[in-house]
Amino acid sequence: MPINITMPALSPTMEEGTLAKWNVKAGDTVEAGDVIAEIETDKATMEVEAVDEGTVVQILVAAGTEGVKVNEIIAVLAEEGEDASSVSAAPASEPESSKKEDKPQEAPDQVESSTDTKEVASTPVKLADLSGGDDRIKASPLARRIAALKGVDLAALKGKGSGPHGRIVKRDVEAAQPGAAAASSASPSSAPASPDGLILPQILDDRVYAPDSYELVPLDGMRKTVAKRLTQSFMQVPHFPLNVDIALDELLAFRSRVNAAAPEGVKVSVNDMLIKASALALKAEPDCNASYSDNGIAYHKAAHVSVAVAVEGGLITPVIFDAEKKGLSTIAAEMKDLATRARERKLKPQEYTGGTFSISNLGMFGIKSFASIINPPEGMIMSVGAGEKRPVVGADGELMVGTVMTVTLTCDHRVIGGAEGARWLAAFKRFVETPESMLL
Repeated sequence: MPINITMPALSPTMEEGTLAKWNVKAGDTVEAGDVIAEIETDKATMEVEAVDEGTVVQILVAAGTEGVKVNEIIAVLAEEGEDASSVSAAPASEPESSKKEDKPQEAPDQVESSTDTKEVASTPVKLADLSGGDDRIKASPLARRIAALKGVDLAALKGKGSGPHGRIVKRDVEAAQPGAAAASSASPSSAPASPDGLILPQILDDRVYAPDSYELVPLDGMRKTVAKRLTQSFMQVPHFPLNVDIALDELLAFRSRVNAAAPEGVKVSVNDMLIKASALALKAEPDCNASYSDNGIAYHKAAHVSVAVAVEGGLITPVIFDAEKKGLSTIAAEMKDLATRARERKLKPQEYTGGTFSISNLGMFGIKSFASIINPPEGMIMSVGAGEKRPVVGADGELMVGTVMTVTLTCDHRVIGGAEGARWLAAFKRFVETPESMLL
């Protein structure tokens, strides 16, 4: 009987992917373990291996197809010994990706509600003319967005708005009943709205930005995932920041001694030392090594430190697992390898998921301080600013110049209170300002 090959879920956050490349064609014989395709996920490009032996009968999704849903049938195999000519693809609904290819999509910012009786011109529209014309529906931009969200037919409200000169405003749309016409006009490429209606579609108004005045670059999988997860985090996680200044002079001197004594090819960075200090602080303050869930608070037994790495088109957070147990040279080697493969989009899902705490360092860009958005389900993320020369007061009360950096700890208040976060920062500061203690 035919064997269906489906789109695999290659990461916990993956809902769809791009079938980047086929390594086989119809008629080829494959064995279990053979690499048959390459899939672009939201974070990386992964190889897909065959799990059965057989002959490729049909390839249902062409190479280069975007938006292929997880578990969608992408190819069919005939079992070993089975007559391939007698095998046909298993019945399946038309793939969403095929539908998308059959009908070109309009860019989200070029979509005009089908309820408008006059198309938006390709030339810029003067703001003074927006309310003019008897054939145009007069509605505020916010009313239009809410109408698109609720499926309200603006044509049914034409001339009945409570705004000036019958202009349709927010309260008119909120009081109206949804209509099928407006619902069907929503562009599939528009930003999805949340069920509670808090996130409005993110589209540009053609009357403000003419379509030919900018270049629209479609979102790739990584951008979509980052946008979705960070929006959810910012809206759903009650967070608060704590910041502290930390003296770096002892750490910098200690790093110089470590690198001088390290084997050839090993170079420990300041960031590597901050990873180690963070992990030790998490062990010293275990109440902070936690994640919120509806079933309870998960207190993690090990310190798995996620490190933000900027890549083309987005951000990824490879993880140094069990960082509290690893030496500085080991952390340095792992971080160098992970960062390199992250930029090449070659990380495996298990290498960028499972962190319990995150570090984001923009000090190399001269940023003095900033606050990051929490990376759920982690309970905290630390933002590291630049180390810079500042006037400081010495132990004897004398004014002197020292190297100081500002760090900001963003905490999930459902898990970590201000006192717990402050104690963690105190532990982290102690390890950084007395770096020899990290070796004990």
